[in-house]
Amino acid sequence: MMLSRAKPAVGRDLPHTDKRKKKGRKIPKLEELLSQRDFTGAITLLEFKRHVGEQEEDTNLWIGYCAFHLGDYKRALEEYENATKEENCSPEVWVNLACTYFFLGMYKQAEAAGFKAPKSRLQNRLLFHLAHKFNDEKKLMNFHQNLQDITEDQLSLASIHYMRSHYQEAIDIYKRILLDNREYLALNVYVALCYYKLDYYDVSQEVLAVYLQQIPDSTIALNLKACNHFRLYNGKAAEAELKSLMDNASSSFEFAKELIRHNLVVFRGGEGALQVLPPLVDVIPEARLNLVIYYLRQDDVQEAYNLIKDLEPTTPQNRTKSEGDTGEASGLQKQEYLTKENQRILFPFEEYILKGVVNAALGQEMGSKDHMKIAQQFFQLVGGSASECDTIPGRQCMASCFFLLKQFDDVLIYLNSFKSYFYNDDIFNFNYAQAKAATGNTSEGEEIFLLIQSEKMKNDYIYLSWLARCYIMNKKPRLAWELYLKMETSGESFSLLQLIANDCYKMGQFYYSAKAFDVLERLDPNPEYWEGKRGACVGIFQMILAGREPKETLREVLHLLRSTGNTQVEYIIRIMKKWAKENRVPV
Repeated sequence: MMLSRAKPAVGRDLPHTDKRKKKGRKIPKLEELLSQRDFTGAITLLEFKRHVGEQEEDTNLWIGYCAFHLGDYKRALEEYENATKEENCSPEVWVNLACTYFFLGMYKQAEAAGFKAPKSRLQNRLLFHLAHKFNDEKKLMNFHQNLQDITEDQLSLASIHYMRSHYQEAIDIYKRILLDNREYLALNVYVALCYYKLDYYDVSQEVLAVYLQQIPDSTIALNLKACNHFRLYNGKAAEAELKSLMDNASSSFEFAKELIRHNLVVFRGGEGALQVLPPLVDVIPEARLNLVIYYLRQDDVQEAYNLIKDLEPTTPQNRTKSEGDTGEASGLQKQEYLTKENQRILFPFEEYILKGVVNAALGQEMGSKDHMKIAQQFFQLVGGSASECDTIPGRQCMASCFFLLKQFDDVLIYLNSFKSYFYNDDIFNFNYAQAKAATGNTSEGEEIFLLIQSEKMKNDYIYLSWLARCYIMNKKPRLAWELYLKMETSGESFSLLQLIANDCYKMGQFYYSAKAFDVLERLDPNPEYWEGKRGACVGIFQMILAGREPKETLREVLHLLRSTGNTQVEYIIRIMKKWAKENRVPV
């Protein structure tokens, strides 16, 4: 909201020079270049005069001024610092130096320089912003009280509202100023940005179009338009909006180059994240969080945790939402934990959500109850907040909280409230199916599991184990057994065998229970596996006697029993063979 500009938002009321007077003139005057906001030309002229010895008294100050407005804050800093060392230094230089420090992120130096400047409206606005940066509420209110009902002060107030997530308050100020000053076109960009933050992407586009009609090559406006396309459509549509900007890079492009590089990583689904995002972690706030998301997507939970563990989330004072607003959370689904996988320019509570996701993932990986508890608290904080409780992110967080507490009936209350928005979303369906199955509705659980398209997710053990359980509960044990047969031998396949063996036994599906216990016994000579196989084989025999299982199955039962070295097996086989002989069943 405090970005400098390389093109004016107001152009129609600028003084015009007489073309007849220009005829024959080789060197324009400094005043003309400044009135046209041609800061590059002004610097060139000033440096030329300095080089040929025609330097004026305030040359360095004017070079600093032009460099500042071009976004070259390092050059401006150099000029202003040199000016402060001169004997007859104007006190006004200190506030200019302070502003330069501020834009370089050197806030302590900015405050020190600001207090050296004489009192002025600019000094008050600067210190107002610094109080916000330092999170000093007392100073913030003091400087707030000094603001007047003039355009510059009100714009500064709107900026603070924006940064404190009071988007509607900022919009009200901008619209009030625009009513009296239609020529202040740049304010349309600020209004559009506020609507973007409120998730009203269509409205943001409409407001932004007013500005782009007049300034079609604005880097900031085109970047915002791309972000709207990302939210409304996809990353390719967003990147297409930036293509012309990158092809015709100008000084304004250089000014926002880091922001655009960051957003391109987001638009491309994380491509190039490790090359682009690390240097921007302390430059663009979202860079750290999007890098965390990247690590989560690569299953590098520890790196994600290292990046976010010391981040202290900021709690917004409010977030004005309409009744029908449905924003989306960012972050990454990690196995059982529900958080929508997405990358975006972040909304106020996203830091809490992401910390919740990371702690949940790490707690699951390490078996740490402490991390799980921290995750549950973060999710509850967001979901229980007055501003988020009726939004999709808030409800997702409450569902996640109840997931961790294993209160699946409550999970379903929240998931059912917005399931229509996520019908084809694999991550939502993964969580929804688990909740359905955990509450005993395995029939719907199976249907929802089978909607999932992601191969990575379908190979996840949690998916396989839940789907196998649904098959068994829905009297389809053969399908559960086929899931095991497709797996490579591993600790997870061993666990799935145990699940099939025990769940089939409980459901009276003794044939597949016996097959599973047989494999388990061969892999691990644990007496419990023999006992399970023995009970399952006897169960099959009883079902054959009751006419509920084909007599031919007895041959395979005897084959399973003969693969055991236990002494009890001969007695059982003898009884079964005797019955088979009496009933003329070939074995």
